[in-house]
Amino acid sequence: MLLKHNVLSGIETGRIGSVYRRWDQARVKAGSNLRTAIGVIEVLSIDVVDPGALTQEDAAEAGFESVPELIASAGNRGETLYRMRLRHVGPDPRVTLRETIPDEAGLIEIAGRLQRLDSISKHGPWTRETLGLIEDNPGVRAEDLAASVGREKMPFKLDVRKLKEMGLTESLLTGYRLSPRGESVLRYLA
Repeated sequence: MLLKHNVLSGIETGRIGSVYRRWDQARVKAGSNLRTAIGVIEVLSIDVVDPGALTQEDAAEAGFESVPELIASAGNRGETLYRMRLRHVGPDPRVTLRETIPDEAGLIEIAGRLQRLDSISKHGPWTRETLGLIEDNPGVRAEDLAASVGREKMPFKLDVRKLKEMGLTESLLTGYRLSPRGESVLRYLA
């Protein structure tokens, strides 16, 4: 679920406590966490709501001055209107992880995880090549990086997300770069 920066800012400060979306079925679950530009947001609850029953208080809690503005913000990806109550939990733990340089045991553990990813891949070993590609081409679009190694964009992006989960890469406005952790792992693998 994508949230605009002003909504994220409102959730972070506590000014916004609810977000509304029109979907055919719920796309998030209560109790789940969403990683966003401001950190981790928890989905406290998700309910189906009747648009005709919305109040000015509902609009204010969602950061709007009126119910029509709230309804317009919900989009049109379905017929059912959902209300998600959200709260900011804290920073994304991957941010700290990216800055953490592993010791020898940590490097061995990460190398093992990368080897397992390579071994189960349908397109062969990719982790070291992808880390090197990102190191050599920071800020280059995923589509261009993927094409340079003969891969499709979306599967390539999914693989980069696996590296990101390990704190090895970080997304930029365009493309990626290696984190300090990723740089140390790539040096270890060389």
